[in-house]
This record gives sequence, C-alpha cells and structure tokens, in this order.
Amino acid sequence: MHWKKSISDEFTEQLGTLLLAIARNAIAQKLGVADAMDEEPSAVSDVQARLLEKKMGVFVTLQHHGELRGCIGTLEPVLPLAKEVAENARHAAFHDPRFPALTQKEFLEITVEISILTPPRVMDYAGPEALKKKLKPGIHGVILEKHGAKATFLPQVWEQLPEPDLFLEHLCQKAGLSSRAWKDKDIVIETYTVHSFEDSGGHC
Repeated sequence: MHWKKSISDEFTEQLGTLLLAIARNAIAQKLGVADAMDEEPSAVSDVQARLLEKKMGVFVTLQHHGELRGCIGTLEPVLPLAKEVAENARHAAFHDPRFPALTQKEFLEITVEISILTPPRVMDYAGPEALKKKLKPGIHGVILEKHGAKATFLPQVWEQLPEPDLFLEHLCQKAGLSSRAWKDKDIVIETYTVHSFEDSGGHC
C-alpha cells in the first residue's frame, strides 16, 4: 500500500490497508472470486473502530495501467465509512456510466485509491482573481455549484490541471455549465481536503 496523504494522525497506514482491503473485497465478491469480508472487523483499535463507524464523504478511484477506470464517491455520506467504501468501490467498478463493468482480468491489474473527505467549507472571495489566489493546487478539492448544477474535482485532479483557470473551466464543464461560469457572481465554491490511500494493484 502507498500511503499518499493524510492530514490527521487518526488515519494511519493500518487503517488505510484495511479500507483498501474492504474496497477490493467488495469488487472481488461482486465478481464471484472472493467470499464476503467483515466490514466491521474486530482486530482494530478503538480509534479506528470509531472511524469505521463515522459517516464521511469518500471517493473510490480505480486506475488500469495508469488510466482512469472508474471513480464514484459521496460528498454527503449516508453510511458508516467502511460500508461507504465498499459501496463506492462496487459502483466505481460496475456502475460508473463512463466505463463498461470491470472484468475479472482487469481486477487483477487495477490500482485502487481511497480518498476520505473532510467536511466541505464554502469559500468566500471577492471576484475570479481572488478565487484563483485562494485555491491551493494539490491540496483543495473543489465543489462548484450554480442553480442546481454541481460537480467536484478531487485534489488529485490538480496533477492533470495544475493551472486554476483550466481546473475551474473543466470543473464547470463537468457540471454541465459554460467553461466561464466559475467567474459568475452566483457561483458557489466549496473546498475540502482528503486523506488518501492507494494500493499497488494485484490480488485481493
């Protein structure tokens, strides 16, 4: 497992390993190549047990040979963290509308990344230039909303779109808006950070 980033000591490498195992097992079980795994294991610390029961926004991202193969998440969770990870892993593998369902062969070759979100906060700013200056590339995940149209980019997307202008333009397009909509006065911007864990692929 590659422990990519954590902004809290509570999100340990051990917890990341467990969550990645839960995600992989959820996919493997759906493919019929693994038995169900306990999503509430007993061999964890009290702190980790509380985190597994906490409701938090979480995204599961799948990559196949370095290319995106599925990404599904929740900004407003309804399930405890462990169950949210399992549910989003299944949806990323089999129900991302951009991709066909994951195959058993691909499953053995994918990389799984889990991003646990901090609660989003509305960003106050005075105009487009101020917004660009307040955003922190590589750190901020961004939620953009206008008149019910809404989309988010995880902080990892900054790696492909490092310039704030391009980042915001593509985020607008993802929301189904004009690429210049981020400059409008009635746009709402929220930001969050993530705790992220990534495995190196391979068997469940």
